[in-house]
Amino acid sequence: MGKNVSPLGHLNIRKSVLGLTIGAGAVYLLYKAIRTGMKCQQPLSTSSPTCIARECLGPGGRTWLQEDLLPKASSVGGPTGLAIERERHGGDSGELRRLLNSLENRHDEYTKGMILHNITRCVYLLEAEAAACTPDDIMLVGSMLDDKDNSVKIQALNTLKAFSGIRKFRLKIQEHFIKVLELIATIWDSELHIAGLRLLNNLPLPDFVHPQLRRVMPALMEILQSDYHLAQVQAIRLLSHLAQKNDLLYDILNCQVHTNFLNLFQVKQPGSLLFEVLVFAERLSEGRNTPHYRAVKWHYNEQSLHEALFGEKSRLADRLLALVIHPEEEVQIQACKVIVSLQCPQDIRGRSSSCMTGHPCFNSGE
Repeated sequence: MGKNVSPLGHLNIRKSVLGLTIGAGAVYLLYKAIRTGMKCQQPLSTSSPTCIARECLGPGGRTWLQEDLLPKASSVGGPTGLAIERERHGGDSGELRRLLNSLENRHDEYTKGMILHNITRCVYLLEAEAAACTPDDIMLVGSMLDDKDNSVKIQALNTLKAFSGIRKFRLKIQEHFIKVLELIATIWDSELHIAGLRLLNNLPLPDFVHPQLRRVMPALMEILQSDYHLAQVQAIRLLSHLAQKNDLLYDILNCQVHTNFLNLFQVKQPGSLLFEVLVFAERLSEGRNTPHYRAVKWHYNEQSLHEALFGEKSRLADRLLALVIHPEEEVQIQACKVIVSLQCPQDIRGRSSSCMTGHPCFNSGE
């Protein structure tokens, strides 16, 4: 039969076979691609507890990679993934308790940092087990703030921040407030500043720490004027909160700042920082315009925050007018709020429509 096939027929057969071969190869490659894609780990949601736990830093300031947070065997006890699954079904894995018990043993700095990191992760992920912890556990974690290694201190701050999300532990964590302020004021480490300030910003502000806050005010102001954006944002949030305390307002306004302090109000600054700085300026302006504050004749040093923002030589007005046309709407709105607060003292804001010409920063020429 093959002898009766013409040369053209042979060519057509070869083409058919080649086509089938190429087609099969393409299908196989497509199958491999699909199979590989199915094996790939799906990206974690940025709002998931695991991603929240990723904010913690590893020992030595190393950021933990995503694979460090995936279910695996912990340094003490069974697999964390199984612990999460067991709690999901109403069980208690004992994982968090094993880690806390292990922390009581003598370890090197790296191991202590690892254990604290895993405790932080468990507090976020194992809610029932975290809620079952005791005040003694909080004191144990707090004792790590006295460790000689800064990376252990940072991990302890992160762990306390995780526990501060549980209401019943907040009063116990507040007992470490002064210690945290001391660390922030005496150790110049951006990661420690971020961890410490995030913790403080997540806690109610007890009155007994006001004297210590006055002493660390210069340090907070230095962090605000540093070049580390995340630390700046956390520092300004704390200062904004303190600005609402009548007995701390003068200490903030009389705090010495750099001559280029108003650079914080430049358009080139990150929008998140600009917004927080404008909120801070508005609260300071409102505070100094209250009848209670204006009843006293205050004296400020020439390099004070008050003179930089509200003094006769201040160029704050120019910066605010430039921010009114900022690309981000929330910055625009907040800049307008500061302008209004400068023009209208609180006791006359509701009664006068002509107060926009009352402040020296906004005279008729400007």
